[in-house]
Amino acid sequence: MRRPRRNHSPAFKAKVALAALEGNATLTELAQRFDVHANQIAEWRRQLVSRAAETFTDGEPREAPIVEEHPNSRTCEHPNSRTRLTVAV
Repeated sequence: MRRPRRNHSPAFKAKVALAALEGNATLTELAQRFDVHANQIAEWRRQLVSRAAETFTDGEPREAPIVEEHPNSRTCEHPNSRTRLTVAV
């Protein structure tokens, strides 16, 4: 029988990701200790490293770069992403 989906708190994710960054234990050992799959730990570690610089921002919103768009183009934004895709039609 499958285990029900679990929602981990941001504090727990940070704790696990920091433990992975320390390098004192393998992902397999951390997975057993925290009862989380090793691939999930690797993903949280990757997210922590990629977003570390955001910790030191001053909280001011950044202006988006100016992009010239073709009159026949369409811009799509994924709701969970900061990237835009512009396609000429």
